[in-house]
Amino acid sequence: MQTQQENGELKRSMKTRHLIMLSLGGVIGTGLFFNTGYIISTTGAAGTLLAYLIGALVVWLVMQCLGELSVAMPVTGAFHVYAARYIGPATGYTVAWLYWLTWTVALGSSFTAAGFCMQYWFPHVPIWLWSALFCALIFCLNAISTRFFAEGEFWFSLVKVATILVFIILGCGVIFGFIGMKDGSPSPGLANLTSEGWFPHGGLPILMTMVAVNFAFSGTELIGIAAGETENPHQAIPVAIRATIARLILFFIGTVFVLAALVPANVAGVEKSPFVLVFEKIGIPYAADIFNFVILTAILSAANSGLYASGRMLWSLANEKTLPGCFARVNKNGVPLIALSVSMLGGLLALLSSVIAPDTVFVALSAISGFAVVAVWLSICAAHFVFRRRHLQSGNPSATLKYQAPWYPLVPVLGFVLCLLACIGLAFDPEQRIALYCGLPFVAFCYGAYFLTRKTPLKEADYAAD
Repeated sequence: MQTQQENGELKRSMKTRHLIMLSLGGVIGTGLFFNTGYIISTTGAAGTLLAYLIGALVVWLVMQCLGELSVAMPVTGAFHVYAARYIGPATGYTVAWLYWLTWTVALGSSFTAAGFCMQYWFPHVPIWLWSALFCALIFCLNAISTRFFAEGEFWFSLVKVATILVFIILGCGVIFGFIGMKDGSPSPGLANLTSEGWFPHGGLPILMTMVAVNFAFSGTELIGIAAGETENPHQAIPVAIRATIARLILFFIGTVFVLAALVPANVAGVEKSPFVLVFEKIGIPYAADIFNFVILTAILSAANSGLYASGRMLWSLANEKTLPGCFARVNKNGVPLIALSVSMLGGLLALLSSVIAPDTVFVALSAISGFAVVAVWLSICAAHFVFRRRHLQSGNPSATLKYQAPWYPLVPVLGFVLCLLACIGLAFDPEQRIALYCGLPFVAFCYGAYFLTRKTPLKEADYAAD
């Protein structure tokens, strides 16, 4: 038997504002700042707006499912616990490792990217030194206490949110002629949205880019991860979900609208970030410096959230008895230091692979990472479908749930189908097909590892609803 000290409890020290900013911070990152240019050039302006609208719908569907599950069972580890209980323990185990790998790969690439950002200002300082400093900073933010981590993420995210809001306001001012262009040219209005036709490359590129869009929205599920460390989760989680989804739709759709209207499709994603192009068109001084600072903040925010999520996932696996009990140990501040340290080590190994084997190992890890986000969302929808069905079969009306996803079973079924379509879309894109080639074998490996390493058979009762 493990002692309470060995398998301690995490502390509920996060507030609603932390939960909202944690989710926004996980989402607003390089996916929005850089991938949007690639999507505009691939699908056209109208196609990009449609792709992001579909992405917003998928996020709304998945978050409704996760909201009902998280309020009913506010546990750290969230969706892998739900997958284990309502789909199968092997599925829960696989989902946890997929998600852990997603964030450890993000850690590795984040520290490298942060070093490159600093080299923009300090070209003579080696990148490895900046990477080491940021590793220490992010580890300290997470290791001191959950509250300290949450405050750090709140301010990181605030910089990004403020930048997006200023960008949307200034961009709309230029589009509708309230703000003049730097070179004196007339306002483009909405001409760029349809200059090459509504869908210049047809409908298939929209399907092909759906995983990239979903990946840009990934991070919203961090609300579920943090549910076990949130004050009054039954009140905080519904508020955080509603606020996060509303802000995401405003930020993403508003940003894509401005970019698509001001940056022609044949220019987007070619030379530099479309955000810098727009800032330069408006005539914002030091546009590249400002944007470099925002990108640095976004990268550190992603690393901060990534270490938190990966560490809590290892803690949760140990708490569910599928990893050694040492990973479930917490210090006096409720921080799982061993799980955090191993996750940071995983991030450093990913960083090493990006230097030593960028065209093989790191490419495979990155492909699995992109595939993993959609796989996790699939598991959330499937777990919610089974959870509600069992709840109703046990004689409990849906009104007894403190948070209800509307229109059951349409919401989980539609969410599952749209995520599955995004996975199918990978097969049609030669550049993204590697995600299936690497992701599916990794899933098979995780299932095999679970059945080979489990010590005792698990009964259905072990995963019954709380």
